[in-house]
Amino acid sequence: MSLRLSPILAAACLVAGSVAEAQTLMPLTLTGDAARGATLSYTCTGCHGVDSAVNAYPAYHVPKLGGQNADYLEIALQGYRSGSRAHDTMHGQASQLSDQDIADVAAFFAAIEGEPATGILAAGSDAIAAGQEKSVTCQACHGATGMAGAPQWPNLAGQHHSYLVEAIRQYQRAERSDIVMAPLVSQLDAEAIEEIAAFYASQPGLFQTPR
Repeated sequence: MSLRLSPILAAACLVAGSVAEAQTLMPLTLTGDAARGATLSYTCTGCHGVDSAVNAYPAYHVPKLGGQNADYLEIALQGYRSGSRAHDTMHGQASQLSDQDIADVAAFFAAIEGEPATGILAAGSDAIAAGQEKSVTCQACHGATGMAGAPQWPNLAGQHHSYLVEAIRQYQRAERSDIVMAPLVSQLDAEAIEEIAAFYASQPGLFQTPR
């Protein structure tokens, strides 16, 4: 199915995006220290620094974080810390972090540089083409090729296919609280989710985190 936003709805999405990840979660105003974040992120690289690492259950590839937007990473870590994002391991990690720690960890991952690469992709060219067509709504925030239009939204280009599929399903299952994403993805069937994820995974973007 193809989801399209009217210009008015698209503008509303852009405004609402600033409070998208549960209304109390906003980018921190603290200045992140990437060098300190590198030290704090030592345990993170045990999963996020391993190419093609897979979450045990449900099975999906651990997401790339290199080059991700710092504001988005701060919001995500706050979500794992508060429980508005459901993941036992991430909650355990994030619950030990102060606001400054979160800002520093986010600064570290955002500062990683590398050659833009595609994600691990479990789909063919037909799915990618269909996903580009069906991602019209997504593009209002995440950009035409998956590079977000504002720092509080995640870059999707080059993210792993299976992770993107799982993230969308988590919004559908209310395992992630988001006032914009939840109603938008509720309209997607399994085929559309796979195809949209395939399109963004096929676009060069995020980097693997070095260990």
